[in-house]
Amino acid sequence: MPFSLTFAQVFMAVNSNPKSVDFSNTEIAFSHLQISDLKKAHLLFSTFKYPVLVKYGPKLAALCLNLGLPIKGLLKKTIFNHFCGGENILDCNKKINFLYQHQVHTILDYSVEGEETELVFDATCEEIIQTIHASAANPSAIPFAVFKVTGVGRFEILRKVNNNESLNASEQAEFDRLRTRVEKICRTGYDNNVRVLIDAEETWIQDTIDSLVLQMSALFNTQKPMIYNTVQMYRHDRLDFVKKCFSDFSFHLGFKIVRGAYMEKERLRAEEMHYGNPIQSKKENTDKDYNEAVSFCLQNLERCAVVIGTHNEKSCVLAMQHMQDMGIDSQNPKVYFSQLLGMSDNISFNLAKSGYLVAKYVPYGPIKAVLPYLGRRAEENSSVKGQTGRELALIEKELLRRKKGRIN
Repeated sequence: MPFSLTFAQVFMAVNSNPKSVDFSNTEIAFSHLQISDLKKAHLLFSTFKYPVLVKYGPKLAALCLNLGLPIKGLLKKTIFNHFCGGENILDCNKKINFLYQHQVHTILDYSVEGEETELVFDATCEEIIQTIHASAANPSAIPFAVFKVTGVGRFEILRKVNNNESLNASEQAEFDRLRTRVEKICRTGYDNNVRVLIDAEETWIQDTIDSLVLQMSALFNTQKPMIYNTVQMYRHDRLDFVKKCFSDFSFHLGFKIVRGAYMEKERLRAEEMHYGNPIQSKKENTDKDYNEAVSFCLQNLERCAVVIGTHNEKSCVLAMQHMQDMGIDSQNPKVYFSQLLGMSDNISFNLAKSGYLVAKYVPYGPIKAVLPYLGRRAEENSSVKGQTGRELALIEKELLRRKKGRIN
């Protein structure tokens, strides 16, 4: 299928639904949840309809924890349990095994953020290395490791390098330590045959991240894709970036293709600082570039691997159609679909049931430390058009199905 998809091609692909994957099948989507879990999820997503709760809830929860108020248990049983695997890797094992029983794989995501000291960066680096060892010990269930560069180095030093600002001796040493941590993580992944995903971040540090990823790829992707860059397709320049990587470099390439996570922040900064908006002018352009990037990667699997990170059903159907047209086996280890834990189970579990490789991002960390992550999940569900309503409608459909069948 060509890279530029006409409306007719998109319509035909979406409505042909290859391999009969029915994303409305709630029996499969929620087979891993008890009725009590479904009711909790329904209550949780219902709260996302209230902007005040979404905006101030995480901050209020953090304040209560700081004051020593006994709300940790409540948080753990509700939003934390829904979107996170646990407070440490050991805690996550139950959820990892549970997901794998339903053919869904895990990507452990250490989601602690907000502190910027060398001590914390060293500790985070070591924790990410522990996720690599967990993957090496259980590669079938945990096929990837993942990290953010800002988890192992200061945002401001990345910004300065990105902006080609001169670094003093202390700053240069700091950046060298950052790069050393990145290489240590990637080398550990390589030595243990664990693929490593490196997350995308804001545009004003992304060039530096891209450079680091390409350096790591040159070191460790000589035989197969081991290091994956994350590409945010809500940027209007990212499709060209993906294609340029293929033309400019001879080593293998790994990409995780996503729509993106910093859109409002990007637009606001561009407006305030009077530079060109890096974000697509309309959602349709993001969707088009997203689908074309996935298609391009699938057409170049001889030296590429791709993680299709999306909660968009149409993009999943198009990717499946591409795979079918190109004769790509649904179990090809170079092609994974991925969603976040607690979201779009109708996509993850139905894809897995139909034989595709699917991995859920499973965030973990101390409850207080992952509150910023949980706040973004609440905000995302409330701001993405139709997301909350879609999740609620699916949960309600399954609750009704179980009520009629008297199923627990």
